[in-house]
Formats: sequence, C-alpha cells, structure tokens
Amino acid sequence: MHTGTASPLIVLTVALVVDWALGEYPPLLHPVVWIGKTIGAAMRLAPQQGRWRQLLFGTLLALGICALSAGITFLVLRRAADFPIGEVVAGAFFLKASFALWELKRAADRVVYPLQRGDIAQAREALRSLCSRDPSCLDEPALLAAVVESLAENLCDSFVAPLCYWTVFGIPGAMGYRAINTLDAMIGYHGQFEFLGKVPARLDDVANWLPARLTAGLLLLAGCLTGKNVVAGWRILRRDAAKTPSPNGGRPMAVMAGLLGVELEKKGIYSLGDPQYLLKPQKVRQAWLLVNIAAMGMIVLCGLAAVALANAAGW
Repeated sequence: MHTGTASPLIVLTVALVVDWALGEYPPLLHPVVWIGKTIGAAMRLAPQQGRWRQLLFGTLLALGICALSAGITFLVLRRAADFPIGEVVAGAFFLKASFALWELKRAADRVVYPLQRGDIAQAREALRSLCSRDPSCLDEPALLAAVVESLAENLCDSFVAPLCYWTVFGIPGAMGYRAINTLDAMIGYHGQFEFLGKVPARLDDVANWLPARLTAGLLLLAGCLTGKNVVAGWRILRRDAAKTPSPNGGRPMAVMAGLLGVELEKKGIYSLGDPQYLLKPQKVRQAWLLVNIAAMGMIVLCGLAAVALANAAGW
C-alpha cells in the first residue's frame, strides 16, 4: 500500500545511484542473466524444424518468460513489503536490473580509450560488449560510428523503455519489458529458429514503438539545450529513421546523426545522416552528453508522472 509519492521516487533514486556507483550487477546476482539462462534452458526443447511448430513454441516462450519475469518480481516485492524498508530495497534491486545507463558510458570508453592509444585490436574486441556487430574488419571511423549508434539505440532499449513500463505498470512491468528485450536479443528472427523468433521480435517492436519515439524527442531536447543543430536532427529523423531494419532503432540513431553532423553507416544495410564532420573520439563524448541529458529528461518525466499518478489515486 502506498502512503505517498515517496516510495516510487525513493526506489527510482536508489536504483539510479546504484547504477551510477556500481554499474551492472555481477552475473550471479543479475535478474536479466537469470532470464537469459531460463530462455537458454527452454530453447533446448525448441523444435528444430516446422514453421508452425516453431511459431507456436516462440509464442508460448515469449508469453511465458514475460509473465514469469513480471510475476516473480511481483511476488518478491509483495513479500518484501512485510519488512522495514524491504520494499524499497527489493524494488531498487529489480528496477536497477531493468536498466543500464552508466554502463553504456563505460562500454563506450572501453572502445574509445584504446583507439586513442592506437590499439585498434583492443577497441574491436571491446566493441563486442556494446553491440552484436562483427568488429573484425572495422576501421576507426566505423568503430566510432558503431559506438555512437549503440549509445543512441541503447538509450531507448536500456533506459527510456524500462522506465516507461515502470511508470505505467510498476517494477513488474519493467522486468516484463526486459524479458521481451532479452528474448529478442537471444533468439531474433533469422537463421535456424527464424519462425520461433518472429513473435519475440514483433513483441519487442511493439514494446519499443513509443519509447523509441520518446527517446528521439528527448535527444532533440538535449540537442536544443546543448546548442546542437536541432533542425538538422529533425530533418535527418524524418529522412533516415525508416532506413534501418528495425522500425524503432533508426529513430534515436537518426536524431543523433543529425545533431552531431556525422554519418552513421552499417555497410550494406543503412546509412544515417550526412558526413558534415569526421567521426573522432570527441564525437563520442558529445553523444554521451546528449544521452546523459536526455536520460535526465526521462527521469524528470518519470518523477512528474509518479506525482500525477499518486495525486490521481489519492495516496
């Protein structure tokens, strides 16, 4: 039972502090790792062939993992509420697990710092922890482009979207979203399990439809506050957002390309923005500043929403 707006706002504050101070949890303690292991175990039962069998299995897997993640989170929070500050501790633990902001910067730095030392081999290896792109043949501009793209796209997937679902559906909603996102990342819809992965992929598209557009708007606001060319950001968004295979990922990436005045290209798949400036390490720092300010804008929106919902409910 809520006694005011303090509980959700305190939970959010604690989760943000933990994210800033500690980054990601150790794998043994990370709920998203548990979700991934559960998906991996379930995939041992997946049908190897048969379009409709795979489609049915993928549907049941997606709905089951999402319900299981949200349900377990709900039960733990309900039990923790019986203890002093237990709801805040448990809530902050799960909410932090659903998002990652400062780890994005750390992952980007692990690519940029080796490049500044001229160690392209280490930079290529570090990129593997930031995105799924094969870095083995990427030169410095391509590596930096991948970092900037990942910062923009993961602002949505790893921060704005989880907090959107937390605002509307509480912490179980944030964990349910993270389950959908993890399913899409692990299974996807290509290769041997193409039809099995279609439902998780489509669920992820639907779940990110609004957050991706909100993220693009927050980046434009951040560009305005930092003196970037917001007109170019909007123009590139309108022109290039639909060029990516994902119906959502291209929106924050296109805005970022426009604001920075750079071209973000994935060879043979898409090209976003215009090459007004060369991609240099300082562009990654500028991208992180935009991401950081956009994230703060999202935090403000979440706080205002929590107050509005509390007042509407009469807490």
